[in-house]
Amino acid sequence: MNELRLLGDRYELGEVIGRGGMAEVRRGRDSRLGRVVALKMLRVDHASDATFQARFRREAQSAASLNHRNIVAVYDTGEDYVDGHRLPYIVMEYVEGQTLREMIQAHQRFTPERSIEILVATLDALEYSHRAGIVHRDIKPGNIMITTGGEVKVTDFGIARSLADTGMALTQTAAVVGTAQYISPEQARGEQADARSDLYASGCVLYELLTGRPPFIGESLVSVAVSHVREQATPPSALDPNITPELDAIVMKSLAKDRLHRYQSAYEMRTDLERAAAGLPVAAAADTSAATQLIANAGAATVAAGAVPLDDATPYPDEYEDDDDERKGFSWWAVVLGALAVLAIAGLIGYLIFNSGGTAQATVPNLVGMTQEEAETRLAGENLEPEIETEPTDDEAQVGTVIRQDPRPSTQLDEGSTVTLTIGAAPEMVQVPPVVGRPQAEAEQAIRDAGLQPGNVTRQDSEEEAGTVLSTDPEGGASVAPNSPVNLVISSGEVVIPVPNLVGMSEDAAVQALERLNLVADVRQQETGDAPEGNVFRQEPGEGTELEEGDTVIIYVAVAPEPTQEPTETETPTETPTETETPGTDDPGNENPGNDTGGDTGTETGGDTGADEGGDGGVLGP
Repeated sequence: MNELRLLGDRYELGEVIGRGGMAEVRRGRDSRLGRVVALKMLRVDHASDATFQARFRREAQSAASLNHRNIVAVYDTGEDYVDGHRLPYIVMEYVEGQTLREMIQAHQRFTPERSIEILVATLDALEYSHRAGIVHRDIKPGNIMITTGGEVKVTDFGIARSLADTGMALTQTAAVVGTAQYISPEQARGEQADARSDLYASGCVLYELLTGRPPFIGESLVSVAVSHVREQATPPSALDPNITPELDAIVMKSLAKDRLHRYQSAYEMRTDLERAAAGLPVAAAADTSAATQLIANAGAATVAAGAVPLDDATPYPDEYEDDDDERKGFSWWAVVLGALAVLAIAGLIGYLIFNSGGTAQATVPNLVGMTQEEAETRLAGENLEPEIETEPTDDEAQVGTVIRQDPRPSTQLDEGSTVTLTIGAAPEMVQVPPVVGRPQAEAEQAIRDAGLQPGNVTRQDSEEEAGTVLSTDPEGGASVAPNSPVNLVISSGEVVIPVPNLVGMSEDAAVQALERLNLVADVRQQETGDAPEGNVFRQEPGEGTELEEGDTVIIYVAVAPEPTQEPTETETPTETPTETETPGTDDPGNENPGNDTGGDTGTETGGDTGADEGGDGGVLGP
């Protein structure tokens, strides 16, 4: 794997930042756009396994179809050869931060308020994916990231399934998909998972954030999975008295064994959490006697299972301590809870007795999830009057049903009192405005004016003017719900051309290669003995440099050096002419002997030098 440094001829591979049973994740860099990315690649040892190949490709398809602020974005997918195997890869948003698992293992404590914020963001992401027809099926702290800025990001759709795949088996024979501490009862039984299975897992995550431990622990993963099917979880308030009854009710409703008794949508659970954060009544609240019985039964079930509350020193997450003192201590707590249950029941009976002589009372039933007609019929049976309000909702399953009620369930009212029902109504769809070809700022304003929100912006190399909108998702003219995001692809205003490697090519081949890329060749001949004559031995700029159309690349073409010539040797006189005796020296009457001697000497000596010396002889002669 380390030998491959460039994936898909574009993505530079960096260090490994995460490993799983199916894939490994590396930090990378997009050499074209210059941004840091996360590269998830199927492990080489799974390259020939058709099951892992299909699962990895399904993750790419599922995640790439989702575009939400709380879901890790997918930029690109592809395949490349690694060690002789063709492996798929996913290019994802690189998130600076930690997973909830890492934060919990570091013993970081989460307040109820922060726990609600994290779950609300997670449920917002799940609501979006469920509307897109995708069930995550593996919600757990390890798949929820918290960025350095505090944002929540849901990741890893490795075992996600489309809600439309109703005819497909979601488990293999004797195999279970999911993670034991957070798996829903139906997944543990090998049944088909749906959106409510993700809500069960979300309840397990909320339980752990509030208490520091999952709802079930055991000696093995199998025993934990069996607990999800057969046992009732201990209410969070039994482990931390500071947890409010509203949060207790929300957690216990999300952990209901029967899917029909859980929240029916992520929107419904998110709404209850937001009401709990605001100190308002929640729809998950049960009647007092049922809640008391639930706590008593849960305490007894926990004692039978031998589970103990975890403190900071308890091994995490699946270890189990068989200590007699702990068992005795928890049995004492069971006695206390049983006593509280008896007192609560006695108080309820006393209240009913002392109020029996007054106005007839009616108990407000839980109406959330019923159709308007069903809710009105149920209220009529309790001698209560409905007051109807409507509220637009993006969840099609909630259209025509009760999404909120006031007062909350189990409230005692005088007969004839009014109960306000909020009925979900289909939102008025709006059309995406056609903004292709318009400047980014103008396009974003047009999107806002249409009642939508600008989404992610991606820049793409193009000959169009920088900032021009090239495409939108959804496309212009499509009908979407109000406030839906519209993603934009914006022109970068330039066409980037990577310079090829020209060294070793002939001059003609290099020039033609540059012309095909709309680059200009500047050919320079240079003598060298290090390359064949006529071949390129150096280029400026080097391979991989990004240029624009019409830029110049200098290529140096080898020219063979000329052969070196040896200099011609010239004979020179060994004696100077002035030392030769001449007749003119002794005969002053002879007027020209010096000139004759100088001329003769110069002639014999040869060349310009001889002539000069001859001249000197003529001067000396007289």
